Amino acid sequence: MHWNSISLHRALRRALHRGPLAFRIAVVLWAALGLHSAVPAQSYPSKPVHLIATYPPGGSSDLMARVLARKLSDLWGQQVVVDNKPGAAGSIGMEYAAHQPPDGYAFVIGNLGPVAVNPLISKVPYDLQRDFIPVSMICTGPNILVVNAASPMTTLGDLIAAAKSKPGALNFGSGGTGSLAHLAGEMLKRLAHIDIVHVPYKGGVLSVNDLMAGQVQMVFSDALPVMQHIRSGRLRPLAMTGSERSPLVPDIPTFAELGYPGLVAVNWWGALLPAGTPPAQVKKLHDDLEIALTSGEVKEKFAELGVEAVWSSGDAFRARIQSETARYGKLVEEAGIRAD
Repeated sequence: MHWNSISLHRALRRALHRGPLAFRIAVVLWAALGLHSAVPAQSYPSKPVHLIATYPPGGSSDLMARVLARKLSDLWGQQVVVDNKPGAAGSIGMEYAAHQPPDGYAFVIGNLGPVAVNPLISKVPYDLQRDFIPVSMICTGPNILVVNAASPMTTLGDLIAAAKSKPGALNFGSGGTGSLAHLAGEMLKRLAHIDIVHVPYKGGVLSVNDLMAGQVQMVFSDALPVMQHIRSGRLRPLAMTGSERSPLVPDIPTFAELGYPGLVAVNWWGALLPAGTPPAQVKKLHDDLEIALTSGEVKEKFAELGVEAVWSSGDAFRARIQSETARYGKLVEEAGIRAD
C-alpha cells in the first residue's frame, strides 16, 4: 500500500478527531505499511555463496564441490565460490565452516572422515550436534582395492594367501589415519585374519603414487585417483567395498562376492550449514540441492568422478551420520585407531 501526502494528512486528521489512542494506532500502522513498502523482501541468495571443501584442489571432494557449485550458480544467478580449507584429515575445513556466520552464505561438503570418524579418533574443535545442520546427502562411492599391475597377486585370494604366508610383510596405503581406506584395511585384517601394515599418507593420491612406485603393495582408494591407471593397465583392481557391484565399474567384484560379506565400506558426502541458519535458508538450499543432484548433468559428471549423486532429507542425513558413527566407533575401538 502506498500513501501520498494528501491522503496521509486526511487519514491522520480523521484519526486525531477520534481521539489520541486512534491517532497513535494510525501512526503505528502507517509506519509499518510505509516500512513494508519501502523495503521489499530480498530473495536468497542475493550475493555470492561460499562452498567449503575440506580437502585440497584436485581430489574427489574438491572436484565434486566444483561440479555442484557450477550447477547452483546457474540455479541462483549468483556465484558459488569453492573455498578449499584442507588439513587434519578434513577437520580444519569443518572447524572453519562451524565459525561462519549462520546466514546461509557458507556451507560445507563434509564426508565420512571429518564428519563421523575424526571425532572418534581425536579431539576435534567442532561438535556435529552443536555446530551444524545436516541439509542433504550429496553422493556416495565405494573404495576399490588395487595392486600394482606388476604384482604377482592377481586375485584377492592371492593377496590373502601372500599375507598369511608372511605376516606383517605386506603394507597397505591410505589417504590418512581414520580415512575410509584405512578403515577398509582394518576390516580386511579382521575378516581375513591377516596381518598387513597400515601406511598413512596425507591424501589418497599420494598413496596411489607410491603404489605405482612399488613402495606399498596395495591401496584402498576412491575411484577417481585409480580409474585412469586401471584403464591404462598400470593398476589391477581386486575387489570393491560396496554392498553390490557399482554400475560405474561393473567388472570389479565386491568383497561379499569373494567370500567377505562383512566388508562393506562406502564413503559419502553431504552438505551442512552452520547451526543457527534460518529455516528459510536451510529449506532453500535443501530444495535446490534436490534440483541439482537429480539433474542428468550433475549425475553424469559425478559418475565420471566415480561417485553416485544422491539426495536426502536433512533428517535422513542426520540418521546416516549417527549410524555410521556408531558402526565405525566399534571398529575404531577394536583396532585401537588414534590420530597421528
